[in-house]
Amino acid sequence: MRDFSLEVFLSKWEFAARHHLTASDSESVTLSRLLELATPADRDRFMTLHLSYSQTFGSPTLLEAIATTYSGIAAQDILCFAGAEEGIYVCMRTLLAAGDHAIVLTPNYQAAETLPLAICETTGVPLVESEGWALDIDAIRAAVRPNTRLISINFPNNPTGTVPKHAAFDSLVELCRTRGIWLFSDEVYRGLERSDADRIPQAAEVYERGISLNVMSKAYGLPGLRIGWIACRDRDLLARMERYKHYLSICNSAPSEVLAEIALKARETLLARNRGLVADNLQRLDAFFARFESLFEWKAPRGGCVAFPRYLGKDGVETFCRRLIEEAGVLLLPASIYRSQLTETPRDRFRIGFGRANLAAGLNAMQAWLSGAKQ
Repeated sequence: MRDFSLEVFLSKWEFAARHHLTASDSESVTLSRLLELATPADRDRFMTLHLSYSQTFGSPTLLEAIATTYSGIAAQDILCFAGAEEGIYVCMRTLLAAGDHAIVLTPNYQAAETLPLAICETTGVPLVESEGWALDIDAIRAAVRPNTRLISINFPNNPTGTVPKHAAFDSLVELCRTRGIWLFSDEVYRGLERSDADRIPQAAEVYERGISLNVMSKAYGLPGLRIGWIACRDRDLLARMERYKHYLSICNSAPSEVLAEIALKARETLLARNRGLVADNLQRLDAFFARFESLFEWKAPRGGCVAFPRYLGKDGVETFCRRLIEEAGVLLLPASIYRSQLTETPRDRFRIGFGRANLAAGLNAMQAWLSGAKQ
């Protein structure tokens, strides 16, 4: 497999940048703050926890807590992983084989296409940029082959923040059901939609071959826990994935499992806080891009905490992002990080994150640099 471009880039800059404006997660909380949200019993359970192995599927009480975030999904329909990336890896390795065919939407989180490409024939279907990154059902239908085994989607999307219309999502589910295709749905930003009416169902809730991926990292803002999961009503598939996990993480961190359970029980508090921060930051971005409308094309996304604005400067987005981090200490992700091996992807955009509390300071530094660069 080729290098993971995003992680290679972030390994150099993520902790060196003074202003990390491309973070893909929501603002985190301290351990003490999270424990304040716990019941006395759960707080005591964490403080007296033995640091031993945990169950491979995940602790029973954590699985129960995760199940409450779904409709019609039981604890037995869930398998935990050490973050979302392990879940993507295990699912693709378990489901796909040489001779299969997969369909992946672009632009995307690179693992969504690099892993299938390493296993089988893979076709990319681009979101329709000119229509606000719309889901193109006709193009997906045209890409389906007799051996198509899996379609991979990600909504709210990374990096565009788009969320499909309900009718388009329903049509995709029906296409998969008619052809017996697995629908792998990366739902890590679910809960950060601008409107509750825009929120689409979770794939595992509405389709017997739906595979829903989620994690504590993005909408909940707790990436340090390294707790992710897959929900799927096909328990035989979950058992096969669990056996694959035996060769990877084996089990999750026991303290992280208790903390994730505490967070899920307090999820309305955490999500309300993060949605409020996103709403405030979107107002800041609207004002910032309005001041520099000759340099940027901006439209607020419908979900998530990342966006993919267009850079209009003559120097090009790659030079712009390089100079911005080197001269002003402001980190953005240039379009090359989202270059696909499957389809053409935009070359004049960059990813900006707006889920964290440091956005205002970063925008101020960026504005000062842009004003100085224009003089």
